[in-house]
Amino acid sequence: MMFWLILIGIPLLLGLFAQFKVSSAYQKNSQIGSRGRITGREAAEAVMSSAGINDVEIVEVEGMLTDHYDPINKRLALSAHNYSGYSLAALGVAAHEAGHAIQHKQGYAMMKVRQTIAPAVQFAAPVAYFIFGWGFFLGGAFIQAILPFAIAALMVMVVFQLVTLPVEFDASRRAKAQLVGLGILGRDEMVGVDETLNAAALTYVAAFVDSLGKLLYLVLLFTGGRRDD
Repeated sequence: MMFWLILIGIPLLLGLFAQFKVSSAYQKNSQIGSRGRITGREAAEAVMSSAGINDVEIVEVEGMLTDHYDPINKRLALSAHNYSGYSLAALGVAAHEAGHAIQHKQGYAMMKVRQTIAPAVQFAAPVAYFIFGWGFFLGGAFIQAILPFAIAALMVMVVFQLVTLPVEFDASRRAKAQLVGLGILGRDEMVGVDETLNAAALTYVAAFVDSLGKLLYLVLLFTGGRRDD
């Protein structure tokens, strides 16, 4: 019970806290308009242009916080509020995604590693979550037989999420520097951007801690079961 609490329960609570923080920070700062009234689309375009990037398409997508950069198709997607909005949250998120485009152009090493691992994660994630979610209902002998598959899948996810951390932190660092350097925001306005991007970063930390906790828990189950045999 103690191992479950430490390795599963606490990361779960951290994940819920992270989701609450990013939601509240985004909602708060999406209500604060920037003085320059530059939209998220314009900010992303300016940040990329300053790095000599003129071949990335900026598109509007549905949903909330569905913003992302697609390095394969060179497409920067911004959710509606961030695409046309000029709030501190919108500009922070848009510049962050533009930061990923700059990483791609400059061949940022951790982003390359992340892209290499990404296809394996698409297979590993459903395997890990299926076994972790349903395997325990299928009996002791069976769970011991399938645990190695869940452990291997979670190992892939842990490595991916670990590599994701510097990628996301670096994109935020680039975003903050460019927003001020290009005169899009004043330094006093960066408080809202910092709050939004720092809260978003916490979600990536929480995801890593959650997967690592699950991995360690399954390893303990597997080694404990092997000793019992």
